[in-house]
Amino acid sequence: MAEVRLNNLSKSFGSIDAVSNLNLTVPDGSFVVFLGPTGAGKTTLLRLIAGLETPDNGQVFIGDKDVTRLTPSERNVAMVFQQYSLYPHLTVQQNLEFPLRSPLNRMEEHSIKQIVEEVSKKLHIDHKINNKTTELSGGEMQRVAIGRALVRNPNVFLMDEPLSSLDAKLRSELRVELKRIQEEMNRTFLYVTHDQIEAMTMATHIGVLENGSIVQFGVPREVYDNPDSIYVAARLGQPRINVLPASLFDESPASAQFIGMRPEQIAQGSGVDTRVKRIERLGDQTRLHLSLEGHDLVTTTEPHTEMLVGDIVKIQPKNPFFFDASGARLRTK
Repeated sequence: MAEVRLNNLSKSFGSIDAVSNLNLTVPDGSFVVFLGPTGAGKTTLLRLIAGLETPDNGQVFIGDKDVTRLTPSERNVAMVFQQYSLYPHLTVQQNLEFPLRSPLNRMEEHSIKQIVEEVSKKLHIDHKINNKTTELSGGEMQRVAIGRALVRNPNVFLMDEPLSSLDAKLRSELRVELKRIQEEMNRTFLYVTHDQIEAMTMATHIGVLENGSIVQFGVPREVYDNPDSIYVAARLGQPRINVLPASLFDESPASAQFIGMRPEQIAQGSGVDTRVKRIERLGDQTRLHLSLEGHDLVTTTEPHTEMLVGDIVKIQPKNPFFFDASGARLRTK
């Protein structure tokens, strides 16, 4: 069992509260992605779970075991960092073997060989097994770094933006690989990223952090469709959600200060007039950058639209979100 439970977890660095009275239960076998801007506490949270930081208050449980005061090696977790953290003078095989040769493991040679062979095939790097890591591409090096975690077969994997330094094509490929591996191994993955595509495509659950606290936790579709605040709504969606003064639209409740509309929540053809400022043709869709009484917003239209810059487009909200002055969601019937 590898449920992760955090009870009133706090960690400060001087006057900065990196993690603040955080409570969370991560289900066994889930793939949880933590989202939030720089400084929200994502990396500190992972390091607290890994045992690389000591909390000021609170407890960390892995399974039924309180691991708060245990060393990283006693927690049976593995962490993958943004940078590759490989030994450049060693081959791929030697890098993968290294964690298994720890005195704590005391594994037989044939077992080490079998595990390395299985993991290298799983990550599609078995044909590079005798190469030095300096001879690998960035994607291959990151696969080796992930492999160093996989060979240990830990209960929990902790990944701190492991794909952020790769190009778009490699990130896309490794997203698929990581999700496949997580499902095959049925292990708990805790993953930090700024990339909302990674969050939506990989996660079973998303945790949105703000100032060291979890402000919303749920399955990706629920967080996307029912954000609790403007802050949460802005973490997911491409293009970003449009947030405008609610007074621009007659259907807004009197208590609403802001209206939030994702591109798919904007109906075209009737309503208020907007002017086209810019057109982005992306092949499968076209984005319209519009201006409404001095406020910018973005929506999408069919790929082969004949609209031009300067054209007038009538729009109206379609099941939008409403928020109060603090940015909190107003629930309407």
